[in-house]
Parts: sequence; structure tokens; C-alpha cells
Amino acid sequence: MLKKLCTALCVIALSFMALLSTSYAKASAVQVMISTDQGNIQLELYPDKAPKTVENFLTYVNDKYYDGLVFHRVIKGFMIQAGAFDKNLNIKEPKGEPVVNESFNGLKNAKGTIAMARKSDPNSAKSQFYINVVDNFFLDPRSHKPGYTVFGRVISGIEVAEKISKLPTKKSGHMADVPVSPIHILKARVIPQAQK
Repeated sequence: MLKKLCTALCVIALSFMALLSTSYAKASAVQVMISTDQGNIQLELYPDKAPKTVENFLTYVNDKYYDGLVFHRVIKGFMIQAGAFDKNLNIKEPKGEPVVNESFNGLKNAKGTIAMARKSDPNSAKSQFYINVVDNFFLDPRSHKPGYTVFGRVISGIEVAEKISKLPTKKSGHMADVPVSPIHILKARVIPQAQK
């Protein structure tokens, strides 16, 4: 009898812990909608995994920095990148400081994830981001070598990202893989909790 009671209590306790864990994950995740002229891409961000990166990205979102910019680099079978240029490929200078690299967070550059673009310096990411349209695990960290920080994933609209990646591109000045017709970010907004 005592053994059965202990077993029942353990099951209840484990169920409660799982419920708490799920609630925490939902509470810590933040969602952002990127509206483009090709359709909407809904993101779920993970501040528990990449706190500095998510904070940095949300600062640009809340400042409406991304509104009117374009996806300036799109590669079929790879990724789509945005966060720096307007339709005339004039750069919009980021206001913030570079964000510290958080690529050793356990998140991988899998299909549908969003990550920060950067220069060769691991801690040089500012406003540019990319969305993986296939698994790009070679961008993940290796041993002591930092990778590219993944900080969220697409939860709706991956087909939009895939469509963008397959559009015709051209070379423009020093830039390659530029869409022939500009693909605009109409707006990027945090989705209020009540609308999720």
C-alpha cells in the first residue's frame, strides 16, 4: 500500500514539474511577426538560450529599424539575409553596439531557425540576421571556435522564406545574390501575448 502511494506521489510530482517546465518555456519565448511583400514570417525567440542576442534583436524591432529594409542576400538551398540595406542597397547604419556571441547555447543552425549574421569577428553581429531554409550545421560552433548565434525559429511562414530563397538574383556592385526585384520587410513587430 505504501509503495503504491509513493509511486502515485512520484507520478504526480513529475507531472507537475513537466507542467511547470512547459509553462516556463512558453512564458520565456517571445514571438515576432516579420511582414514582407512575399508574405508573413512568424518567429519564436528564445531569451533563455540567447538573452543578449534576443534583447539586441528586439531593440531593433521595437525601434522599427527593420521597417522598409530588404532581404539583400538570398541563396537557394542555403538561407535568406536581411537587416542592413534599403531597396537601393544603401546601408542603414545600426545604432547599437555589437552583441556578444552566444553560439554555444545548444541551438543549431537547422532549417527554419533564425541566427545573427556577422563578420569574421565572432562578437561583431549587430542588426543583420538570416533564416536558414535548410540545415546549415557547418555554421554551428566547433570545439572552442564560435559559430553563428541561433536565437529563435520560424513557427509559421517557412514557405515564405523558401519562396524568397528561390527568387532570381543578380550581382550589384560588390554584393552577390541580390534579388532582382527588391523583397521588402514591410514591418517587424512583437506579437502581444494575448494574440499568440
